[in-house]
Amino acid sequence: MFIGAIADDLTGATDLALMLAREGLEVLQVVGVPAPDSDFGSAEAVVVSLKSRTNPAEEAVAMSLASAEVLLAAGARQLFFKYCSTFDSTDEGNIGPVTDALLKRLGETRTIACPAFPVNKRTVYKGHLFVGDELLSDSPMKDHPLNPMRDANLVRVLGRQAKTPVSLIAYETVSQGPDVLAEALERLKGIAIVDAVSDADLRTIGRAAKGLRLITGGSGVALGLPANFLEAPRAPDTEPMAAAPGRAVVLAGSCSTATRRQVAAAIAAGMPAMRLDAMAIAEGRTRVEDALAFVREHADAIPLIYSSAEPEAVRAVQEQLGRNAAGETVEHYLAAVTQALKDEGFTRFLVAGGETSGAVVAALGVSALRIGPEIDPGVPWTVSHGTDQKLALALKSGNFGTDDFFIKAWDLLK
Repeated sequence: MFIGAIADDLTGATDLALMLAREGLEVLQVVGVPAPDSDFGSAEAVVVSLKSRTNPAEEAVAMSLASAEVLLAAGARQLFFKYCSTFDSTDEGNIGPVTDALLKRLGETRTIACPAFPVNKRTVYKGHLFVGDELLSDSPMKDHPLNPMRDANLVRVLGRQAKTPVSLIAYETVSQGPDVLAEALERLKGIAIVDAVSDADLRTIGRAAKGLRLITGGSGVALGLPANFLEAPRAPDTEPMAAAPGRAVVLAGSCSTATRRQVAAAIAAGMPAMRLDAMAIAEGRTRVEDALAFVREHADAIPLIYSSAEPEAVRAVQEQLGRNAAGETVEHYLAAVTQALKDEGFTRFLVAGGETSGAVVAALGVSALRIGPEIDPGVPWTVSHGTDQKLALALKSGNFGTDDFFIKAWDLLK
């Protein structure tokens, strides 16, 4: 195993697994902390997908360290801690505490932090994270229901979380190429936020970071890592993915701007849609049987079941149910719906939102995934691995994908 990766949510893990597969590695994604005796077969990269982004820091650290032990025992030469390209994390954690703990476990004193993903308009310049042309703190992420991001200066943000010193390696250094950057990394003590505004910068960072035992960042910074281990480039598989026959469904729990646009585009295109209300679910006015009746009514179409809502509506529900309880109410409902849909013959699931994806995968009993073709940057189709029934899953981070994502994704299945 060349790279052992630990991701703080399911869709982020899939995003990273896709990146490594596109660059030629044989990748296996596993769900949850792997067992100590796990057999990863011939995988050259293993990506562990945790549900630790919004957990208390001590829980996130424990899960991450347990995963690291298994990956290191399996021979991983380099560890990768993957978090969101919008650096989703409160000042109490979890990015800083997990990075501190992994450095200590490895006996290392230096690593990098780079969430840049330019193809999805996440760039880092002068240590500030941009979403498109806006600072993170001016973007819709400032209203994230769980991790509102109101400071774009990553040196400050990570400095409030980590015990390890945090500094900046600026674009002027990165632009001089991998040799100059590698020299800067050799001198580094602590965690360096590294600027990156293009894929070329990410490849530079990947080459320069060859000697680091720990890398942290978004999936973008993994772009240049596989070349450090491969003797020659390998072409990824781009053919449509064979999927088991059965019905298809879209389940959207994310309230991000991108997902709300995708919901609107799908409805405008004629996709039958059922909107969920968290209060109605909590009060028992919306039941699993209602969703089943809806999909049966639209047996000749791909139905959309969604809870996506504007920030004001989300806040109103959170004030009544509590911030975490509001999201968990919808997640538990969609998990129950997922189990029922599988019994109804559904085998193809497109899911929007990291927390929602985690709930759906758990409900389906999926413990490992093989990576298939890319739908949009950062989002592939996957197929369940090691299950009696093969299931096709597209697990989309809430912020990713073009407006027509829910419509076009199905063209890549056969």
